[in-house]
Amino acid sequence: MKLKHIFVAVQKASRKLIGLSDERINEVLNAVADEIAGETEYILQENAKDLARMEPTNPKYDRLKLTVDRLKDIASDMRSVATLPSPLGRILKEVTRPNGMKLTKTSVPFGVIGIIYEARPNVSFDVFSLCFKSGSACILKGGSDAEYSNLAIVGLLHKVLKRFDIDPHTVELLPVDREATSELLHAVGYVDLLIPRGSSNLINYVRENASIPVIETGAGICHTYFDKEGDANKGATIINNAKTRRVSVCNALDCLVIHQDRLADLPLLCKQLQENNVIIYADKPSYASLEGHYPDKLLQTADSDSFGTEFLDYKMAIKTVSNIESALEHIQENSSKHSECIVTEDEMTAQLFGKTVDAACVYVNVSTAFTDGAQFGLGAEIGISTQKLHARGPMALEEITSYKWIIRGDGQVRK
Repeated sequence: MKLKHIFVAVQKASRKLIGLSDERINEVLNAVADEIAGETEYILQENAKDLARMEPTNPKYDRLKLTVDRLKDIASDMRSVATLPSPLGRILKEVTRPNGMKLTKTSVPFGVIGIIYEARPNVSFDVFSLCFKSGSACILKGGSDAEYSNLAIVGLLHKVLKRFDIDPHTVELLPVDREATSELLHAVGYVDLLIPRGSSNLINYVRENASIPVIETGAGICHTYFDKEGDANKGATIINNAKTRRVSVCNALDCLVIHQDRLADLPLLCKQLQENNVIIYADKPSYASLEGHYPDKLLQTADSDSFGTEFLDYKMAIKTVSNIESALEHIQENSSKHSECIVTEDEMTAQLFGKTVDAACVYVNVSTAFTDGAQFGLGAEIGISTQKLHARGPMALEEITSYKWIIRGDGQVRK
């Protein structure tokens, strides 16, 4: 294992973090935020090298791109994480047994967290801030698309850590080659948790090949169901925001499910999408409703591949259903269990949708674009978990800690 020396160094660094006070951790996070402001020009210069290797038409381009405003937001998120209470040392449960043993369940760091991600250099900052605040060291395995950006970012992080006399191995960036990915997937005994962020192909590959625990995040096939009792104006705004705010993110809308009794409202529901040249793959009933009311060049007939697809682009499918049960069935068959929405004014239908839909985040009359750690008041996120073990939804500070039991007594022995 060529990278064993890195894994060993990060593991040692993780143990040193236990001795850091929360005040010291917050000082470092604020210092990183200051450094981002001071090194903005350099970070953008290195990011430009990555952007130059990618076609602007590539859906990943927007994820890869850093700007002055985006770096300001990243620094702001870093400061926000610093203001949050420490997730460590929380008493989760306390009980005294009949024999006098006192049991305390308390939150503790994971230790070493590995992140495998694609062209999203902002993830490097987010992962560091959350792992550092929660007492864990992190190993970053970014893609070749963001190589220069990630090198610049980790270099900045190391600079600040050294200034505070903290082991720089607290965060490490692995080489971009596949061999490094393979070694990370099998770093048993060195890495406590793996979190993949990216396409469904990446997530599936990590899940199927890793020898260490994995939490699945990222892939989002998101639906919005416009119910028989939906408000058309609310629906139009929600649909447009969910689809076009940022098409390359996992909470973007992929499929509009519409009740057949509201097909007459479909031109209004899709009107704002025209401004962003959104291509619609419509089933027969919805196609008939949109024909003549939506640009011909943007209107196509849906096929079997149109549903259950995460487009990550200015594209969207439409499925017509006869009732709420059919809508729920379609979502169940095609969802990635990320974020699902219903637009309705009927409270009973809204409650049925909320109870029945199996997803990490279920929305009623709210855009799925809000599935985000910062929007949930969590400061930032390490990813959106779409599974049910350990954590679900935006994974922030509390979700990336574990716990242990402390048992105190006075000489008790078990008969």
